[in-house]
Amino acid sequence: MISLTYLLTVFLAVFVAEMGDKTQLLLIAMASKYKIRDILIGTTASILLLNALAVLAGGLLNEFLQSHLWMVKLIACLAFFYFSVTSLLKDGGEEESSGSKIKFAPLAVFSIFFIAEFGDKTQLTAITFGATNGLNANAIGIWLASSLALLIADIIGLCLGYFLHGRTPDRFFNLIAFAVFAVFAFVNLYTVIDSLGAYSLMIPLFISVGVVFTAVCAIILLKNRKK
Repeated sequence: MISLTYLLTVFLAVFVAEMGDKTQLLLIAMASKYKIRDILIGTTASILLLNALAVLAGGLLNEFLQSHLWMVKLIACLAFFYFSVTSLLKDGGEEESSGSKIKFAPLAVFSIFFIAEFGDKTQLTAITFGATNGLNANAIGIWLASSLALLIADIIGLCLGYFLHGRTPDRFFNLIAFAVFAVFAFVNLYTVIDSLGAYSLMIPLFISVGVVFTAVCAIILLKNRKK
């Protein structure tokens, strides 16, 4: 049985990944065109489907690598490092597809949101958690936790976007996501080392990874400043 603490971890990871994401801005744009009810219906349906696909993909990955679970943890570790680093990248101007010829409003919102969110870091986060647990009863909990986190984050973004836009630094939520994903990455790195029993490499490996990770982040920040 999956623990409440783990579900909260899934919730937190997906929540911080979505805060400040382009789909929040997309919902703000759609609010001027569609009714809130239609936005909520279309967005909820899209989120449930997106995360179901993500958890299923992660579970299949887990089953494929069942005999080498440390590889799943390693993939999760690398994924979280990737999420953390990319949280520092400046968005080069998000393209928003505001036009839609679909007459049924909830379906229009569903389609727009699905296309915008498909393959985004929040879905990749759900895949990562699905991969660490496999296709079992836990998958349902991960699916619900990640879907709830994504929905709440988007609702908050929709409500607060009007008030915080231009008042809160654009990088605020990205920095939170960076920190959270970095912690998850190092935790998974520890799990990999523990699974392999390579305790003698623990400190040297953590130092080496930490130095490389810091260097990569510094390079990205310098490039951001030049931009």
